Amino acid sequence: MCGILAVLGVADVSLAKRSRIIELSRRLRHRGPDWSGIHCYQDCYLAHQRLAIVDPTSGDQPLYNEDKSVVVTVNGEIYNHEELKANLKSHKFQTASDCEVIAHLYEEYGEEFVDMLDGMFAFVLLDTRDKSFIAARDAIGICPLYMGWGLDGSVWFSSEMKALSDDCERFISFPPGHLYSSKTGDGTTHHGFLKAFPPPRTILFFSDRALRRHAIIKRLMTDVPFGVLLSGGLDSSLVASVVSRHLAEAKVAAQWGNKLHTFCIGLKGSPDLRAAKEVADYLGTVHHELHFTVQEGIDALEEVIYHVETYDVTTIRASTPMFLMSRKIKSLGVKMVLSGEGSDEIFGGYLYFHKAPNKKEFHEETCRKIKALHLYDCLRANKSTSAWGVEARVPFLDKNFINVAMDIDPEWKMIKRDLGRIEKWVLRNAFDDEEKPYLPKHILYRQKEQFSDGVGYSWIDGLKDHANEHVSDSMMMNASFVYPENTPNAARLTVPGGPSVACSTAKAVEWDAAWSKNLDPSGRAALGVHDAAYEDTLQKSPASANPVLDNGFGPALGESMVKTVASATAV
Repeated sequence: MCGILAVLGVADVSLAKRSRIIELSRRLRHRGPDWSGIHCYQDCYLAHQRLAIVDPTSGDQPLYNEDKSVVVTVNGEIYNHEELKANLKSHKFQTASDCEVIAHLYEEYGEEFVDMLDGMFAFVLLDTRDKSFIAARDAIGICPLYMGWGLDGSVWFSSEMKALSDDCERFISFPPGHLYSSKTGDGTTHHGFLKAFPPPRTILFFSDRALRRHAIIKRLMTDVPFGVLLSGGLDSSLVASVVSRHLAEAKVAAQWGNKLHTFCIGLKGSPDLRAAKEVADYLGTVHHELHFTVQEGIDALEEVIYHVETYDVTTIRASTPMFLMSRKIKSLGVKMVLSGEGSDEIFGGYLYFHKAPNKKEFHEETCRKIKALHLYDCLRANKSTSAWGVEARVPFLDKNFINVAMDIDPEWKMIKRDLGRIEKWVLRNAFDDEEKPYLPKHILYRQKEQFSDGVGYSWIDGLKDHANEHVSDSMMMNASFVYPENTPNAARLTVPGGPSVACSTAKAVEWDAAWSKNLDPSGRAALGVHDAAYEDTLQKSPASANPVLDNGFGPALGESMVKTVASATAV
């Protein structure tokens, strides 16, 4: 993942201002350690920190059209760039970068070209001919983007808040699937396919081909070493299985060989480590098993919050092991990984979906979950890996695949244990090949284990103990008096909140009356569903009543995270 920073319409055009923007752009260098670039045009600046994945030798940014009248700084990957280039025969391309096509598409089609892009992206484009600009973010929000406003009337865009917080009076998370145009200047408008999910068209057949063709194989577009994050759960195991099955026929095999590298992290003896090793052995991958301790995770918390820029409990719990794993992955020379995020949202894989009362509620909850991914799993996967200059690609969030999967009759996604249908049954069934199995049967039908649980139950339990040991309820009650000048403002508004059980939305908590007494995002909070669920008698402390600051860490650590995320946005 790269880092972008764009500042448009500044009042000060001095060399000092240029130096300041370069300084702010350096705060994103962890995202793109391979090269830095900046384009200045009058009172507009487009800066870029590059992680070179495609065309490492000539694809430095910003990128341009032929006469450099159109300038673009991009974070992301455009998987259909070769197809798009083939339709731009009158244009001359200067690089082999997949992102250069954006400048030429704009020149050819204007702002309407965004819907033509198939990939993950966040970009800002400047048209120097009339000094207009646009900014856009992919439909799911896989790539992060923030928008801010300076007191001088300037408009700012950045991959992370830390480049905006000191110089912007206000900033927001740029909404996924939206485009901002300076020509209208009245806010963002929808692009793409997530304006609203229509009712499913009741597709009754779902095959493995949908995932293979639409999602996984196209993401092997890379000129650098890559691997797969393998937790041993269904989603990551399917990705690893499909990649290993098709790697030999992919272009990347000629460069880096046809032996797939897989990576897993956990506390010693954790469920994920055992399952991942079994899958890796079955697939014959070069497997890297990484370990961490509870204390190492706790020691990394402040740094994790700085990079991930949230104090959402579920996100921090899962980001910490992913952050530690990404550092090891980068040390091995790998710059791109495929990961399994998104499947649980699309297919209703979280254990609380067992309690969905009907298919309508089930479908509406999956829609809510998908539309919130940019605040949770997408943010975690992107920022935990990019903290160490590693790019995470998420095949399940391919827009074509989502369109197919969300057209399935929700009745087939419903969990019906009396019929032998566990969570994500429709996906498991599609890959249940008796003649040429993708996975061992017990792995294919392994119960859902959330990442922060799967790395070892002691990780979450250790975090709770740490919070209880270091911050008391009385400290929490008086926090607003102790830190009156460091209360998060714009940064806090980017962090979601609300009650949750096993990663549910607040609405889904209503499905079971008992859940309101056990608000915890861990999968083990799904009482009566998870094989290792918490005791039914577990009660939430009355002092932990604030759902934004708690949700399972305890009130104390929640408040400390509020403080940390505010200070973390400023270096």
